[in-house]
Amino acid sequence: MIETTGEIDRLRARVREWKREGLRVGFVPTMGNLHAGHFSLVRLARAHADRVVASVFVNPTQFGPNEDLERYPRTPERDAEGLDAAGCDLLWMPSVETMYPYGAGQEVRIRVPGVTDVLEGAHRPGHFDGVATVVARLFNQVQPDVAAFGRKDYQQLAVIRYLVRDLAFPVELLAGETVREADGLAMSSRNQYLDEGERALAPRLHQVLKSMREAMRAGTAPADVEARARAALGEDGFDVDYAVVRRPDLTEVGATVGPGTYVALVAARLGRTRLIDNLEFELG
Repeated sequence: MIETTGEIDRLRARVREWKREGLRVGFVPTMGNLHAGHFSLVRLARAHADRVVASVFVNPTQFGPNEDLERYPRTPERDAEGLDAAGCDLLWMPSVETMYPYGAGQEVRIRVPGVTDVLEGAHRPGHFDGVATVVARLFNQVQPDVAAFGRKDYQQLAVIRYLVRDLAFPVELLAGETVREADGLAMSSRNQYLDEGERALAPRLHQVLKSMREAMRAGTAPADVEARARAALGEDGFDVDYAVVRRPDLTEVGATVGPGTYVALVAARLGRTRLIDNLEFELG
């Protein structure tokens, strides 16, 4: 049965006990309301570690003033059951007071430069500061050897890679593949905000990403690929924040496209729900 605690001394005592036994500790940070994508990360961490800790913490510092902090779905009992079934050993559920002893808004903050200024960072000012700040705190609390993050949040993964390298965290990062519904929609806790009609339209994000990939492979100029993607999503009723092709470090492609790895990324709203997705691909 999974162990659950919100006490930092108990968390650290358990992790110290495991490490004294020579065991490798994996970590999966989440905001709860877990689904198959999260559980796949637990299994990924388990494949690289002897014990796995998962955290459930809805982090107030990564939400903007008009975002969904208060209505973000919270399902702690169901989360614990799912984590237990996925092979998690310890559920870390800190309070806001434990995470931010001086109060959210008065915390020491971490800012990752460059990669946080574009795409999600441009549309959600301060979001990645909150992400970097809470991940650094979680790493300090859990002291993991490995930590698993999903590729669905592509830019977030880039931010955390920068954070780990720049601050010399002794943590190996694992990137889990995006888990999708049968119709291609990337799994997300926010999908439940969609009404029936919006849910039927939502898989268009993945379809448009695939069309962007094929257009790039056919030699279409990146600017034209992006314009066509925005137009297609707009015609389907999406309010598009961005639909772009980037290099893996999220720099712009420019007019000259050669062999290598690229990623198409989209963010758009359906009604009150904001959806993001991405697709990495190779050009030969």
